[in-house]
Amino acid sequence: MLTTTVCAALSAAGLAVAFLTAFRRRYAAATRIAAFSLLPVGLAMAGLVGLAGKIGKAVGTWASDLVLKPTVWAGFGVLAFAVVLYVIARLAGGSRATRKERRAAARASGAGSVAPSAGAPALGGSRAPAPGTTAQAAPARGAGKPAGRSASAGDGEDFSDIEAILKKHGI
Repeated sequence: MLTTTVCAALSAAGLAVAFLTAFRRRYAAATRIAAFSLLPVGLAMAGLVGLAGKIGKAVGTWASDLVLKPTVWAGFGVLAFAVVLYVIARLAGGSRATRKERRAAARASGAGSVAPSAGAPALGGSRAPAPGTTAQAAPARGAGKPAGRSASAGDGEDFSDIEAILKKHGI
């Protein structure tokens, strides 16, 4: 009964402060103050203030038992031992699986890490050489340029992509 009275008094004081804040035309701040000032009476009406008291009493009883009863310390020892066993089991079981997975991944990536024709499409090797040139002369024509392409053809494709992007954005 006393806690409900105290909570109601706190809420009334908070609502008075909210009213004075609203009188100064600070409505957003007044609304926040009113919201916080209604919390104590709401908690009391819902019974949560009494629940918090019971929880506090239970925590206090447990803490005094922790200090005074050796069985509580033994319980913590058993919990710690269980955690240590669990961690050891995870490390022992997980290390074998990861070693096997690493070996399998190394074998798979080592065998076919680079395919012989992997660079050909990226370099433009699939196109035929220009008329009048041999296959050996095409790479020597442009250092750093793809084989089989002229300088204007390579640049035109790059600019067409850029032009498409600019047109898409209306520039």
